[in-house]
Amino acid sequence: MSSFSKDSDNSLKSTVKPRYLILGSGSIGFALAKELREINKAVIIVDKDEAKVETLREEGYEAIVGDIADPELPKQIDLRNIVAILFLSSDSEVNKKGIENFKDLVSPDVHLFSRASDIIKKEEMGLIGADFVFMPSRVVASSLSRSLERTESAHRGNRLAQWLEGTKGKKLAIVIHDNPDPDAISSGLALKEISKNLGVEANILYHGKIGHQENKAFVNLLGIDLSKMEEHDPENFDKMALIDCAIPGVNNMLPPNSYVGIVIDHHPPGDAEIKAEYIDIRPNFGATATIMTKYLQQLNINISKTLATALLYGIRTDTQDFKRKTDPADLSAASYLYPLADHEILEQLERPSMAIETLDVLGEAIRNRQVIGSYLLSNVGNIRDRDTLPQAADYLMSLEGISTTVVFGVTEERIFISGRSNDIRINLGEIMRQAFGEDAGGHATAAGAQIPLGVFSATKDRQTLLRLVNEAVVKKFLNAVGVEEAGE
Repeated sequence: MSSFSKDSDNSLKSTVKPRYLILGSGSIGFALAKELREINKAVIIVDKDEAKVETLREEGYEAIVGDIADPELPKQIDLRNIVAILFLSSDSEVNKKGIENFKDLVSPDVHLFSRASDIIKKEEMGLIGADFVFMPSRVVASSLSRSLERTESAHRGNRLAQWLEGTKGKKLAIVIHDNPDPDAISSGLALKEISKNLGVEANILYHGKIGHQENKAFVNLLGIDLSKMEEHDPENFDKMALIDCAIPGVNNMLPPNSYVGIVIDHHPPGDAEIKAEYIDIRPNFGATATIMTKYLQQLNINISKTLATALLYGIRTDTQDFKRKTDPADLSAASYLYPLADHEILEQLERPSMAIETLDVLGEAIRNRQVIGSYLLSNVGNIRDRDTLPQAADYLMSLEGISTTVVFGVTEERIFISGRSNDIRINLGEIMRQAFGEDAGGHATAAGAQIPLGVFSATKDRQTLLRLVNEAVVKKFLNAVGVEEAGE
């Protein structure tokens, strides 16, 4: 054949419309053929029922009489320009025979889809060459689950709106956890925006300090308005909301047993009883910012560039760029926020300068590390900024053979502890709570604790104090995970 005729043949093939071959025109096969035709796709349908085939032809479909299990069937069909073959009989054994009949007669870029009745048949079809196998019951259940999730989301949005509308004309304090991170700050900002849209005046309050250099840059670059709790009397507010924390007095400065109107959080509460008028805790989500994005979507509230940037950054930091405890909801929320965000600011936030104290604490954490099996514990001594601890815990996770890190330091009044883990055998949040009490907790992979110095504060010599703290923290943690310290 001349080069001209080869080029002509290739040109001719490229103009032929890609086609989908559907084997079996039952309820699923016919519904799919109809959907494909509506979006202008070319479809060939094969069925052994002659009456069905005749009806399909009358409706304008290209249809062929044939038995899926018949080894001679592939010879009756023009397989050129077929992009996918779908075996949709209700009989899994028939579909298996169809896959075996066709798999060696089509090119590798033709995908084979098949219907299976159960997980065993699904695995068998995968082994003999099917590219994608589905079970109708699972597909229906998944579709219903998504619909129910949307229904629940609408229900939650309506309930939050009703609560806030009942607070119209009053002052709301949005309390975020001590030494807040971008997830807490952005979530508080989102609730403030929702409140504003529903006629409620709100202030975001926090205790402690924003010490982490990235968090400082986050607040400064976005111009986020936060107030110190010490500057406000809780009595001046009509209602209280706890965001990214759930219990008054635990990692926040509210007096214990304070009456709370709203609790929205993604941290698992453990055995603690949560008391509030409206509670939304979703431990499966990777960030509270994801929950707040869902509310903004459900209530159809316009998301400004600043708010979108804040929420997207909050989701990314709390999920460690979707590498830690990430739910599909986190990905869909981030996808929604991405085109609305200021990417120049996000780029600046990703390249902050490292504070000298952070570098010092990192050095101490490396120098003072104690390794027991796959657990690494490190006492960094005196600290001014507790936000340096999670950075050190994150960094030490990169060491070979380490599955869990615990880094702790001491201020004038408290011991602060931060941990990270990728060990599937433990839930770090529960371990921290078991070891250090109710002021501890977090996720399975990231958790922390803070403990009053108590009797240790009477120790006048600082080095003796640090040694006693080290012994107590290490012993309590190892007891909680069921590991004996070396030498015991």
